[in-house]
Amino acid sequence: MKTPDLRVRVAAAVAITCIAVVTALALTLYTASEDLEESLVDQIVGEEMTYLVRHHLDNPHILVREPGPNLQYYVVRNDADIARLPTSLRALPVGHHEIGTGIDEQHVAIREVNGTRFIVAYDAGPHELREQQFKRLLLFALATVTVIAAALGYWIAGLITRQITDLSARVATLDPGMRRAPLARQGQDAEVSALARAFDQYETRIRELIAREQEFTGNASHELRTPLTAIRTSCELLEAEPGLPDKVRARISGIATAAQRMTGQIETLLYLARAQVAGTKEAVPIAECVKDAVQPLLQEIAHKQITFASTIPGDAILLVNRQALDIVIANLLRNAVMYTERGHIRVSLDGDWLTVADTGIGIPADQLPHIFGRFQRGGDQGEGFGLGLAIVKRICDHHGWRIEAQSIPSQGSTFRLKLS
Repeated sequence: MKTPDLRVRVAAAVAITCIAVVTALALTLYTASEDLEESLVDQIVGEEMTYLVRHHLDNPHILVREPGPNLQYYVVRNDADIARLPTSLRALPVGHHEIGTGIDEQHVAIREVNGTRFIVAYDAGPHELREQQFKRLLLFALATVTVIAAALGYWIAGLITRQITDLSARVATLDPGMRRAPLARQGQDAEVSALARAFDQYETRIRELIAREQEFTGNASHELRTPLTAIRTSCELLEAEPGLPDKVRARISGIATAAQRMTGQIETLLYLARAQVAGTKEAVPIAECVKDAVQPLLQEIAHKQITFASTIPGDAILLVNRQALDIVIANLLRNAVMYTERGHIRVSLDGDWLTVADTGIGIPADQLPHIFGRFQRGGDQGEGFGLGLAIVKRICDHHGWRIEAQSIPSQGSTFRLKLS
């Protein structure tokens, strides 16, 4: 489950806090209003009972004043008076009572003095009605505050996280190979400024590390290529010597081929170590690229007596990184030659799809999903450490290219490369 972003979490925290405060206030007001109503009604009933008893004791033969619209007085002296009482009041004992619910609620006070029972009944329905209206008002206010708190919280969270969002956008465009203005700026909050300075310091360390790595790889490449060049030159001179036995000449050719392959691997590793910029593109004649990649392999192709053919038109040009494409095609062709003992190798271009197909040993179905991993090899034969296709996949990912593989054991393999 995806974690909500910081702005949403801050907005939610603000909204929840506001809602919790307003809810607590609403509950407090509602509870206080209920308690106040109960106390007020009890006070009214008690005062009316006192008035009724005193008036009757002082003037037993004079009628009590007409009660209010919510009050009823009852004086019970005999069975006839009891019969005139409402049914709900007849069995009530002396004391204070609440009967009914909602708008039918009544508060009743009963007192006996000298054998005479006095009853005061107060209709609390209007109070209950107002209480329900007050409750609906509180709920409406709570809903309104919820909406306002959510909107206000989101706006406040935007103000709080704006600098962080801006910093994140600038960090996403960082390129250690390019100079730029520092991330730390005036006007930033202290926390954001500290984070920006940390990013600036980290980028400086990365730039220094890259510079040291490039210096090392450049020196290592030079030191490795120098003896390899000497080996290849010596092999060419030895091959030119007359009278060499065929066995010796074959060994010299093998040494020259291995030196050529090693030179290519050094160039590939140097390219990967320096992490060439993906946007460096040029108009590349694809047929020429294939011709250059297959040139070092022609002797092995001839030795195995397999057929190589390229159907790419000479005027086929794509806008790609030339060095990256050279490495990818060279690795794909080297793999095809390595694992093909008979038949043919075909290279074709359909739009921006480059295809390399062979009739080699193929790749088992259980190994096919893993062939682009490091140290994965398509079979037991051949040389190398299983890094060729891993290098191809890394370059394709770096340049946004797409690589697909299809294979049938004992029938061959097809690699399709989308150069866009």
